[in-house]
Amino acid sequence: MHRALALAAQGAGQVSPGPLVGCVIVSPSGEIVGEGFYLYEKLKHAETYALEQAGARARGATAYVSLEPHAHHGRTPPCTDALINAGVSRVISPIDDPNPKVSGKGFAHLRAAGVAVSVGLLAREARQLNEKYLHFRAVGRPFVHLKLAASLDGKIATRTGESQWITGPESRARVHELRHEYDAIMVGGGTATVDDPLLTDRSGQARRKPLIRVLLDEDLKISANAKLVATAAESPLLIFAGQKADTAKLDLLKSSGVEVVSDEANGRDLLAVLSELGARSIQSVVVEGGATVAGRLLESGLVNKVSFFLAPIIIGGRDAPSAIGGAGAERLADALRLQNVEIVRRGEDIEVTGYPRKAEG
Repeated sequence: MHRALALAAQGAGQVSPGPLVGCVIVSPSGEIVGEGFYLYEKLKHAETYALEQAGARARGATAYVSLEPHAHHGRTPPCTDALINAGVSRVISPIDDPNPKVSGKGFAHLRAAGVAVSVGLLAREARQLNEKYLHFRAVGRPFVHLKLAASLDGKIATRTGESQWITGPESRARVHELRHEYDAIMVGGGTATVDDPLLTDRSGQARRKPLIRVLLDEDLKISANAKLVATAAESPLLIFAGQKADTAKLDLLKSSGVEVVSDEANGRDLLAVLSELGARSIQSVVVEGGATVAGRLLESGLVNKVSFFLAPIIIGGRDAPSAIGGAGAERLADALRLQNVEIVRRGEDIEVTGYPRKAEG
């Protein structure tokens, strides 16, 4: 099953809005005779690739599949039919697929055909692998991953505004890997104005669809000459602005290929923003600042995952901006705590990743 999960992960950036799926076929003698993983554009599921590789050796074999096989006719024929027709005797899968067209039906179809089914092996790892897909299926909004980078004392720039670069090349390379794994990237208007970023996926890995760049800019302050605007024809740019935004500026941006959503909440209702992204089948978004957006998201309880890159430097100064804005916690007991924390060395930096702990009661 570890191998099936590793195979599934190879589909990152190439399956949305579908799930990551890997499959390994093991013969009765314990030999791996077939394996594969799902890619959206290939119109073949992981099970099909693995079964084609296994051929006649699939008869009597065990299939390890990282997610419940589907039993309905969609873009591809039912995977359960392929497993049954190949003579697979047992299917082991960690979790069911929450898609209403699939959930429970795949396992039921296999069992009805006499195939033994075991569910639950490495379930936690499987859920983490498909955390974006599972969250989107559950709430209809994208999985939100907040990425922060700062000095040891939590500063994101000096008091004069210098910020490039606080973290090292290894951390920045990892950030592009993160971008590759997500459907969209989001920043606030202040970050766009101060940093003039591109916000593109420069991981060098293939993507199924372009990374959608999302800007929260209620007053539409972004310059018409900004890099985000200049590259809108190649990399989609979606701006959430207020209804009182300058009409001439709005028309100018639209003529450059920018899509602007004007709403009564001035782009400040983050739940509404995420709901709109969900309606566009955007199932995951990585948020890269600034401090105001980070603070609002955290205070709203809308962050699903946090990655904090810390560089071994101390900037100091009360006027140097911090990574997270907002009112902050009044008491330590109110501070947001992360769970399932992982710490990884990135060159001289460290990356701390975890999940916000849900409030009790």
